[in-house]
Amino acid sequence: MTRFERDSAATRAADGHYDVRIDGAWWIVVGPNGGYIAALFLRALQDAVGDATRAPRSLTVHYVTPGVEGPARVRVRTERSGRSLTSLSARLEQDGKLVALALATFARSRDALEFQDLQMPEVAPPEALPEREPVHGRTVPMRARFHTRPAFDGVESGSASRTIGGGWMRLAEPRVPDAAALAMFCDAWPPTIAQRQALGTSGLRGVPTIDLTVHFRAPAPSNARPDDFYLCVFRTQTARGGFLEEDGEIWTRDGLLLAQSRQLAMLI
Repeated sequence: MTRFERDSAATRAADGHYDVRIDGAWWIVVGPNGGYIAALFLRALQDAVGDATRAPRSLTVHYVTPGVEGPARVRVRTERSGRSLTSLSARLEQDGKLVALALATFARSRDALEFQDLQMPEVAPPEALPEREPVHGRTVPMRARFHTRPAFDGVESGSASRTIGGGWMRLAEPRVPDAAALAMFCDAWPPTIAQRQALGTSGLRGVPTIDLTVHFRAPAPSNARPDDFYLCVFRTQTARGGFLEEDGEIWTRDGLLLAQSRQLAMLI
């Protein structure tokens, strides 16, 4: 079992809630990473569904207050379960305080129209790119949990004229990503807004996530290697009133879209 699997585990308790532990290894600057919180939710939700044929299709998390390192509980409620689709809600709590809320949909695959007009950006392969350098003067424990190789210009330098960023990513401990890992990938890259020329990195103190939605489009291929990289692409097109959106895509190197995301974040 990898550290990610241990640190995102959810254990069903006697009263029906799930015991989890928020681990400091997945901290960003001031608290747990939002994608890591989404992974905790997903572990509990998958167990509550209890049907491997009903895969996660959508997960939305609203972040209410930063969690602290230590034990927590997830309370899951099945809102409705039909012939092919299950809708659930969940609450993450610590010491009686609400940390985050989630809504999720699980469903069986359906025999229906399929196409993919969206194309993966053309970037250099991970083997041709250097490992991402640490940010001097900032302690971000979660960075040690990944291997990342930036694939776009202007990363964290404030030198880009467009807010598109990301690169190749995999867990530090080799593992084919499941839905929980994909949800975490969707919030694991530094905010692309830091690349905007008008801001530079010095103009930002933080970009906390308000809500995060992940749509799971496909599982990792059965022949995926545990040590392979996945292309994580993020774009921000509007910042207004102190808030911005960031859209994400997670791709295999062969161009299979695994997940899409959108989050609302606050500029501070």
